[in-house]
Amino acid sequence: MRALSNLQRDVLLAGLGGLRKFCFSLTGNAADADDLLQTTVERVLDKGMPQDAHAAKWAYRICKNAWIDELRSREVRGRYPQLVTEQVVEQPTESPSAEQAASGEREVAAVSDALDRIPADQRLALTLVAMEGKTYAEAAEILEVPVGTIMSRIARARSKLMETYDPSNENK
Repeated sequence: MRALSNLQRDVLLAGLGGLRKFCFSLTGNAADADDLLQTTVERVLDKGMPQDAHAAKWAYRICKNAWIDELRSREVRGRYPQLVTEQVVEQPTESPSAEQAASGEREVAAVSDALDRIPADQRLALTLVAMEGKTYAEAAEILEVPVGTIMSRIARARSKLMETYDPSNENK
C-alpha cells in the first residue's frame, strides 16, 4: 500500500457524494452516515491504496468494512454497557417549514419504509446500482460477491419494493 496518487485523490474527491449516499444506505441515519464517511476517508488517506486500485471502488469496499466493524463494536457496547463511558446527547435539528415538509414527507416516508423492509444485502446492491449508477460488475466488486448474486439481489429487492411501497401510508 502506498499514498494516494493525484489521480486517485481526484477520483475519491469526485465520488464523495455517491459514497455518502452509500453510507446513508448502510446506516439509515444521516449522523451515522457522516461519521462512516469520515471514517472511510480517514482510513483511505491513512492506509493508502495499491497504485493500480480504482479509488472509488476501493473506498466503497473500505466503507462497507468500516460499517461491519462499527456494527460489531455496537454489539459489544450493547453487551457490556458498563464499558461505555460517554453518553451521546442528540442535538435538536432545525426542521423545514410546514409547507416544505408537507410536500414531500409522505413520499419520502413511504420510500424509506419500503427500503427498510428490504434485507440489507438486497438494499446495498440496489443502492449501488439504482441510486449510485454502478454497473452490476462494479457493485459485485465492491460487495465482494459474484455478478449473478448482485443481479439476484436486485431482482428480489425490486420485487419486495413493489410489494411494500405504499405512498399513501405516511405513518408506517
